[in-house]
Amino acid sequence: MSFGAAIRARRTELGIGLLDLADRLEVSAPYWSRIERDLESPPRDQLIERAAAILGLQMDDLFVKAQRLPPDMRGDMEKVVRAYRRLRAPRGVSRDV
Repeated sequence: MSFGAAIRARRTELGIGLLDLADRLEVSAPYWSRIERDLESPPRDQLIERAAAILGLQMDDLFVKAQRLPPDMRGDMEKVVRAYRRLRAPRGVSRDV
């Protein structure tokens, strides 16, 4: 499920209107509607974090849906890549990056 679809599904599930969510996020309703319809790229990090809090979603899950690392992981890019490579390596094979 895309970022916009995930946001829209959760918002609908909670019975929060588009205008209400946009107002709480301090963005225009037309802009947020375009995000939910995947006509816009996922928003800036701060909006993703606020949307996660308002909708009761895991922030990391929304960043994955946005296809980007959460801000706190970006400074540790080398460690993230190494951990990923270790997890993806076949058993018994050591991969150094």
